[in-house]
Amino acid sequence: MSAQLVLLGSILCIASGGLAILPGKSFIRTTPVMIITGAIAGLAGCWIGLTSATTTLVLPWMIPGGEFRITVDALSAFFAAPAFLMAGAGGLYAERYWPADRRRAAWVRGFFGLLTGSLVIVMVAGHTILFLAAWEIVTISAFFLVGTEHEAPESRNAAWLYLAASHVAMLALFAMIAILHALTHTWAFDALPAGLASLPIGRVIFALAIFGFGIKAGLMPFHVWLPGAHAAAPTHVSAMMSGVVIKMGVYGLVRTLSLFDEIPYSFGTTLLVLGIVSSILGVAFALAQHDLKRLLAYHSIENIGIIVCGLGIGFLAEAHGSARVAALAFAGALLHVWNHGLFKALLFLSAGSAIHATHTREIDRMGGLTRRMPWTALAFLTGAIAICGLPPLNGFVSEWLIYVSAFTAVTAREADWSWLLVFAVPPALALTGALALACFVKAFGAVFLGAPRAAAAAAAHESPLGMRAAMMPLAAACFGIGLAPTLLGPMLERVTALIAPGLPGCDLAGSLQGVQTSAITVAVVAAVAFGFVTLLSRKRRTGPTWDCGYAAAVPRAQYTASSLARSITGVFAWAMPAVVHAPAKLPLFPREASFESHVPDTVLDRALLPALRFSERLISYARYAQSARVQFYILSLGVTLVVLLFWSAL
Repeated sequence: MSAQLVLLGSILCIASGGLAILPGKSFIRTTPVMIITGAIAGLAGCWIGLTSATTTLVLPWMIPGGEFRITVDALSAFFAAPAFLMAGAGGLYAERYWPADRRRAAWVRGFFGLLTGSLVIVMVAGHTILFLAAWEIVTISAFFLVGTEHEAPESRNAAWLYLAASHVAMLALFAMIAILHALTHTWAFDALPAGLASLPIGRVIFALAIFGFGIKAGLMPFHVWLPGAHAAAPTHVSAMMSGVVIKMGVYGLVRTLSLFDEIPYSFGTTLLVLGIVSSILGVAFALAQHDLKRLLAYHSIENIGIIVCGLGIGFLAEAHGSARVAALAFAGALLHVWNHGLFKALLFLSAGSAIHATHTREIDRMGGLTRRMPWTALAFLTGAIAICGLPPLNGFVSEWLIYVSAFTAVTAREADWSWLLVFAVPPALALTGALALACFVKAFGAVFLGAPRAAAAAAAHESPLGMRAAMMPLAAACFGIGLAPTLLGPMLERVTALIAPGLPGCDLAGSLQGVQTSAITVAVVAAVAFGFVTLLSRKRRTGPTWDCGYAAAVPRAQYTASSLARSITGVFAWAMPAVVHAPAKLPLFPREASFESHVPDTVLDRALLPALRFSERLISYARYAQSARVQFYILSLGVTLVVLLFWSAL
């Protein structure tokens, strides 16, 4: 039953996109109703898949060698559920996002439905050819969505970069699945022969999986497409891409590694190193951003790093036979998949609401929006607290499980050098959390507090009810998981058992109960403190005070986003040097002055693009060989033949 409901939900989501492109207002008005209905049906199927046995649905398919096989087990249902939730919230949000632009609204809703439906098929595909076909549909749909505002060069460049990176990842996945087929003689996701992970071919499969799935997940240093694409896409599409689409990479990596009967130390060590680097540098780059959506995009890299850290600890613990450490780490990583999808979608939707009202993504052109947009400010604050891993919200629960797994591993005192790498996880996560807190103090303070920095911010008003309603279930889920995580314990145990079936079960109830108690305690203390402060504020007396001749603040006297983060980003100048444009010398009383700074992406702007430009110049010299003279071609063939004969003789 679960497979049928999931497939029905996927079909309804795709059909909602088809209705949006039909002429007539009645069809486009039906789109949100259909996508929300599909989301409800799909969530029901995912719930059945998470609580009952695996179900498989096989339908006829004319593709040679292919099979339309839908398999809903606990792992696929766990990853598909956020896709349906984001589809419902995004469909409702889009209803009021571009109400006046009929052509653009039809474009976005059409491809958004196709993206959502095909994304679910990726998660539940029981056949590798179906998996690759759905993966490609997701790529093409996201390409058109990122390029929605194609009249802007930034959107076009981001879309093409995303498409190029996705197809490079696809080539790696083609090679990996071809190797899997050669080893198992089937196109299904079947278990690999015993002991394969320690052989060279097993390491090749792992390397291809890290590269292909790492690009899609935005794992550093494979993240080059992510900041631009998330910033350029429509807001609810950014929420879907950040909250769910990049989790395709995590799902593919977990599904592939679960095919091995045992995981060597090197696999877990590699994941751990990549996770630590991504989490720290991702949040450091976020701190340096002036664009609100690019700031949130870099936080996706940070949270993917946290998830991969948990997976690295889990697979390393599995290799050492530490069942409790592995269970805690896998549970924390998997729960963070859900949590990141929830609070990041909430942050993107609330940020989009602010952008919708101020008509800019520049943080330094906002300000003072709390009085004008209180519901949006509250939603953004909820997401900010959650992403910083603070109680009593959901981000605290999953990160705490990863912390506990790392501390438990440290107390085990294993002698292997790879186990010592786990010692770096607690300080790395602590640094990541501190930087995230600083980043969202900057973001919330510059966007929602203080005085408006521009006329558009001063004239802003609260977003329509439909956009606000889309944020409510996400905020409620952030509070619900944070205050009652024990309800997810049995579900997490089922999913963890599929990732590491060789380990004995480990009860998570005790750890989750401790987290729940801490979260409820913090919530009660915060509520009491808020009530006490509110009571005192009502009794205070106000009056004029001596201001030393200072009359009133002006917007330009406020801290900017750059100045708030400058002291912290300077610490990471070795990894992300800033480009500063400032006047060399100013007179005593200048009439005007300008200052601008930005931090280019180190991998894309300082490494990849210069290398590609150099390769382009190098290849351009090949035109001299195209002389159109037969004698030159014959000479080239002769020289090549002599070289090959000499090489074969050696």
